[in-house]
Amino acid sequence: MTADIIDLQLAIRIARPVLDLDASEDFYVRGLGLALLGRVAGDPAAGERDLLMVGPSGGFWHLELTASSTDPVQPTPTPEDLLVVYLGRSAPEEAIARAVRHGGTVVASHNPYWDRWGITLADPDGYRVVLTERTWKS
Repeated sequence: MTADIIDLQLAIRIARPVLDLDASEDFYVRGLGLALLGRVAGDPAAGERDLLMVGPSGGFWHLELTASSTDPVQPTPTPEDLLVVYLGRSAPEEAIARAVRHGGTVVASHNPYWDRWGITLADPDGYRVVLTERTWKS
């Protein structure tokens, strides 16, 4: 028997470049309600980037968002680069309105499946977050 490469209890970090960490923090923390797990100013002289980490408090995953004023990376999300959040219920209208007030944009999903089962939001850099009423079943 061989060992699995990925243990489902391991933490997962999804790393993405962004142009404005303040706008990202506003959307993900104040808009979507994710926890601010950390924020660090990088040392540009050492080639370091500024870092923002957000995710569910105590969760097994988080987003690592990075930015640099001296060496910016242009975000290039596609309509199929999705962060899907399984809510198990419809997203409350007030939660959607709050996400929009904090920099999100409601967009039609490229795949109509997600429009049937939830709502898709674009963050300030165009990355898409699907809030689905579906539940995850392994």
